[in-house]
Amino acid sequence: MTGEGQAPRPLEGWRVVVTRARLQSSELVRALEVAGASALEVPVIEIAEPVDGGVALVQALGRLQDFDWVVFSSANAVERCLGRLASPAALGRVKVAAIGTRTAAALAAGEVVVDLLPVDFVAESLVAVFPAPALAGSGSVLLPCAPGAREALAAGLRQKGWRVEVVEAYRTLRPAIEGSGLVPVGADAITFTSSSTVTGYLELLGRAEVPPVVACIGPVTAATARDAGLHVDVVATEHTVDGLVEALGRWVAARVTPHEGG
Repeated sequence: MTGEGQAPRPLEGWRVVVTRARLQSSELVRALEVAGASALEVPVIEIAEPVDGGVALVQALGRLQDFDWVVFSSANAVERCLGRLASPAALGRVKVAAIGTRTAAALAAGEVVVDLLPVDFVAESLVAVFPAPALAGSGSVLLPCAPGAREALAAGLRQKGWRVEVVEAYRTLRPAIEGSGLVPVGADAITFTSSSTVTGYLELLGRAEVPPVVACIGPVTAATARDAGLHVDVVATEHTVDGLVEALGRWVAARVTPHEGG
């Protein structure tokens, strides 16, 4: 409840589903709770090691001198790579590009300087500002990611004339379900922070268990949700956890909440 003299919190009384992997959900859970919501954790993905145990990634990182750039599109990729390097100095002269503030923050935490960070946190924005090599085919880029990641980034860099080596850094898996404990009974809204959370939720629980309000962290995630037949109510302008919660709060503020509408 809001104390006397305090401004009401934008999500006061709302029950919001968090679909992120449990090890990554705390930031979003905290932001929702600060905004007044009750966060219902329904982790529909979990992060796992590559199928080969990371052999290909280790081999690629052992050849860093062969690359001009390393491009990170997720904090998961950063953590898997930095965990296999002796120190940030191992990057040597290789330049580093990142998509998203969370990815950049993970690099900063590992004392890695980011040379290129696009304003918008999508692959197309990075491609747009990424420099071309001196001669087509003369430069190379290492792209550590998960299997099934969007091909827009690798394809766009190749169109610019780069040789791109894609290496599996981690996997996203579906967690095992025991009984019906994951079904978010009585939830008002659901948050999707990646395309894999959309597909994971629908595969595990189905469209019938999607709460009334759907909020997505950005346009790529929203497109996945719409393609799956969901009506998307909220798309964050700032593609971050805080941006997602703020966007949902603004959407709620423009309407009567389900707990005040009688």
